[in-house]
Amino acid sequence: MTDVRGTTVDIPTQDGTADAYFVRPDDDAPHPAVLFYMDAFGLRPHLRAMADRLAGAGYAVLVPNVFHRSGRTPVFDLPDFIDPGARPELWDRILPVMLALTPDLAVRDAETYLTWLADSPHTTDGPVGVTGYCMGAGLALRTAGAFPERVAAVGGFHGGRLATDAPDSPHLTADRITGEVYLGYADNDSSMPPEQIELLDKTLTEAGVTHRTEVYAGAPHGYTQADTAAYDAEAAERHWTALLDLLGRTVGRPHS
Repeated sequence: MTDVRGTTVDIPTQDGTADAYFVRPDDDAPHPAVLFYMDAFGLRPHLRAMADRLAGAGYAVLVPNVFHRSGRTPVFDLPDFIDPGARPELWDRILPVMLALTPDLAVRDAETYLTWLADSPHTTDGPVGVTGYCMGAGLALRTAGAFPERVAAVGGFHGGRLATDAPDSPHLTADRITGEVYLGYADNDSSMPPEQIELLDKTLTEAGVTHRTEVYAGAPHGYTQADTAAYDAEAAERHWTALLDLLGRTVGRPHS
C-alpha cells in the first residue's frame, strides 16, 4: 500500500455545491479513477478510511456527499458507533433525505461527478470504476446504465431493493450497462430477498452483462461498515478482495 493524499473538494452541480472527499496516491502521477458511493449514514471518517485504502492500492477515489441538497457533511449527527437497533430515531432523520434523492437527481449528479473525475489532472484517461454500499449499490448500477461509455466496472456491496417492481428499479438499467458487474449480497437481507437476487441475475444475464453475484454467508446488511453494529470483518475483507480484483481487470492500476 502506498501513501495517500486526501482532501475535501467542492463540486458545482445543477442544484448547488456537493462536498466530497477526494484521495489519491501521494505522487504526481495520474491514477485510474473510482467513484465511491456512500451508504445512507453518509460521508464520515469510516468511509474516508475505506477510500484511503482504495487509494493506497493505486486509485484516485471520489466519495461525494450524495445528500448535498440537505446540507454539507455531516448531514446527520451520528454517534461514533452506529447501532440503529439502539437508536431507531436515526432512520426518522435519514429516510426522508434518502427518498428525496430521486433516480433522476442521482443520475444528474452522477454525470457531474464523472465529469469532475475526467477533468482532474490526477486521473488517467479512460473509463472509471464505480463502487457502492447499501443504497450506494443502486446508485452505482444507475450510473453504469446511464453512462455506459464512462463506466468499466461496478461493485455493489450489501445493496438493497435493486430489483423491485417499481418502474424505476435499478435492475431496469441492465440493458444499458457495458461494464463488468460484481455484487456481494448480505445474507438473509430483507431488503434484498432471494427473489430480487434471482431477478437481477436473470436481467443481467439476458442483457449480456459480464457479472458475478455472491451471497456472503452469515454477513448482515452493512457488513463492510466498521463503525456500525453490522460490521463483519471476514466479509469486509472478502469484499476488498473482490473489489480490487474487479478494478484490476477493468480500469487497471498502472501506477500502484
